[in-house]
Amino acid sequence: MGSPVRSAPGRRAPSRALLPPPPRRWLGLVAALAALVVLVLGVRYAGEGEPGTVDDRIGTALYGPGAPWRSVAHALDALGEPVGATALVATAVAGCLLLRRPRAAVFTVTGVALAVGAATLLKHLAGRTIHGDGNLSYPSGHTAFLTAFALTVAVLATNHRGSGRPLLLGAALLAGAVMGWAQVVLGAHYPTDVLGGWCTALAVVPATAWLVDRTADRLTGAGTDTDTGADTDTDTHRRQPR
Repeated sequence: MGSPVRSAPGRRAPSRALLPPPPRRWLGLVAALAALVVLVLGVRYAGEGEPGTVDDRIGTALYGPGAPWRSVAHALDALGEPVGATALVATAVAGCLLLRRPRAAVFTVTGVALAVGAATLLKHLAGRTIHGDGNLSYPSGHTAFLTAFALTVAVLATNHRGSGRPLLLGAALLAGAVMGWAQVVLGAHYPTDVLGGWCTALAVVPATAWLVDRTADRLTGAGTDTDTGADTDTDTHRRQPR
């Protein structure tokens, strides 16, 4: 291993940004496309309380699996409930702090919180319901949560390792698809709700990473190296839909 990078007196040692320039560019494009999908689906299904044609076909194929699969779906669903979600986020934050990466810890909490918050706001704006007028369904908050959580962890892991981005990010997106399957199987959401929740996280998390990087750089008076993505920061070393 090479020796650690040393900085001049009075300056902090450089550390990687959450999103160095190369992934920042293509994740920005993904975020823009995802936001467009969320908008289109929200307008299309605004105020409705019935499944669309695509929802009906996919839902019919997935709904009502055998007992073992329903148990799996319930277990996945629990990860999106307050206790399960808090445990996942707390574990990730603890890991970031143990590695002395406070910026990463802030990103983990903020990315997940903003994704879930955006999904909650969009539910009220779209007004789509399932199983009655009181059950807002678009987009799926559970799917937005797990996608956002997995994507934040993947961003941090690829940043740390510097390799394997497609594999790690693919695994993160798959986590959202798995949660989406659980929501449809349990009858908590329409398939298009799940797609909307998935895309909500894809739109919010990259923007959050950029925002956290910019804010941290301003607070520390640091800049970002456009070639390596290095920056300086304070691092020294049937259920109710949600």
